[in-house]
Amino acid sequence: MTKIPKTAIVILNWNGQQMFDTFLPSVIQHSNPGTAEIFVADNGSTDKSVEYLLKNFPSVKIIQLERNYGFAEGYNQALKQVDADYFVLLNSDVKVTPNWLESCINLFEQDQKIAVIQPKILSYNKPGEFEYAGAAGGFIDRYGYPFCRGRILNRIEKDTGQYNQPSPIFWASGACMFIRSSTFKEAGGLDGDFWAHMEEIDLCWRLKNSGYKIVYQPESVVYHLGGGTLSYGSPRKVYLNFRNNLWMLFKNLPKHQFKRIFLARMILDGVAAVKFILGFNFREFWAVVKAHYAFYKNLGKLIEKRKQVQKSVIVKEHNEVYTKSIMWKFFLEKKRRFSELGFTPEN
Repeated sequence: MTKIPKTAIVILNWNGQQMFDTFLPSVIQHSNPGTAEIFVADNGSTDKSVEYLLKNFPSVKIIQLERNYGFAEGYNQALKQVDADYFVLLNSDVKVTPNWLESCINLFEQDQKIAVIQPKILSYNKPGEFEYAGAAGGFIDRYGYPFCRGRILNRIEKDTGQYNQPSPIFWASGACMFIRSSTFKEAGGLDGDFWAHMEEIDLCWRLKNSGYKIVYQPESVVYHLGGGTLSYGSPRKVYLNFRNNLWMLFKNLPKHQFKRIFLARMILDGVAAVKFILGFNFREFWAVVKAHYAFYKNLGKLIEKRKQVQKSVIVKEHNEVYTKSIMWKFFLEKKRRFSELGFTPEN
């Protein structure tokens, strides 16, 4: 008799009680209790989230963490307590739809080299558009700047079915990420030092370096509210994005590209800082300065992490890395849609 794979849907929560009534019912409705369990991992909330769940959603299992570990380490701590073949990391502000689980699990079962799958992520507030955090699957350019099929920088496309084929991607959004539990553990999980932002790109890069595939599955559709914990333009988010991007590049860039690409990225960060100053965005300027300070402060630890990451590298070149500059294309060539980039990661 064929074993039916077991899936654990794990929602990391921090003071998100107000999200439960809007989003949890869809997860419960569209997740077969015979093959999927729903967990809420509470990251030390102070808003009575746990009490509310116990009273209003008794079918949901609760993992109580003693403090707020952040997104990355919060999931690491929670998933240690979960037994399943597949994990689904799901934000608390995501509404799911019929077949969202089955279409992804079936894809996993067809190819054992697939480590991570991302569904189509649409906007909860504007259902006809892609959502910023993930859209139709993530990529990076040669300098490590992330972008998505369906969202380049702050330009978001409408969903007209243009990305309705399963396809390879470079990274999957942490808003809704399916991952084999075995490969999550093999990779050592998310890098907890990231706290939040880009930790999923770092994990996907490490997995791709180890020879695994990251795939987009448009038959699975979810709707993401977004910006619930940190608004997309907040200085704190700017800091985390700049800091974590440097950490990610330092850890994962292949040896033959490391010095050239990393130096170029440091210069580009300087350009961004000057741009913030000229625009009188002083808080964002200091966020970039603090991000670089944090990089140098943690350089010793990062050197050790890079040594460990590079030991497991099997694949050094990835078709899903855009070999040009997304910033150049966006700002100077005015290319604002994925289809205008001339980028074919399938090849």
